This record gives sequence, structure tokens and C-alpha cells, in this order.
Amino acid sequence: MFKDSKAFSSFSVNDLQQAKQFYGDILGLTLSDNPMGVLELHIAGSSNIMIYPKPNHEAATFTVLNFLVENIDDAVDQLTKKGVVFEHYTTEHLKTDDKGIVRGDGKGPNIAWFRDPAHNILSVIEEH
Repeated sequence: MFKDSKAFSSFSVNDLQQAKQFYGDILGLTLSDNPMGVLELHIAGSSNIMIYPKPNHEAATFTVLNFLVENIDDAVDQLTKKGVVFEHYTTEHLKTDDKGIVRGDGKGPNIAWFRDPAHNILSVIEEH
């Protein structure tokens, strides 16, 4: 039924202006305002992603958006300089280093998680 259809992802925020500043100025993405009052993220090689305002927004407990990067250390350093704070985990199966990066060490990707102003979880993942 859907194998030939196009799809896109969307998620909510509690403040669209804060989202515009974060995704446009901090992350450097190309944005546009949708006539329905929705913010569109334009990411090369991907479908547009819609961000919509929701007054009773609750952030998901999972990652809503992943960015593939060539060098995770450079990406984390650049984002940290812009004020992005990375999550730190110390569970049995998920341990981050001082930068907030989980090192896959051949068993998985290098990945680091951070949050947008609405507390949605995003990540940077190093391409192999």
C-alpha cells in the first residue's frame, strides 16, 4: 500500500520561535515556514521534517532526529562551542565519555545525544 509513497517525519515543540533559533542558528539548518504554521527543516538527502507547535507538548523519551556526521568529535566540539549540552549516561549498557560520546569500539557506532529547547532528544552519529 505505501511502498511507492513518500513519507516525512514530524515532532512537536512547545515554542516554535525557540525551535527556529535552535535549528536555524545553532544547528545551521535551512528552515521554512509552512502555511499551516509548521516549521520545515530542509536537510540534504532527506525528506523535509516538520516541527509543529503543541501547547501541551511532552518530549519523547527516545531520539526523534539523528544527524550523520563524518567526525563525531568535531561535531560535538562545534556544538558545545555553540552552547549545546550533551547527555551523559553511565548505565551498564550505555556509557558516555567526558564529551558525552558513546564509543562503539567496533561493536556499534560512535553516538552522542543532546536536546533541543523543547527537550526533544537528538543525536549525532559518526558515519563509518
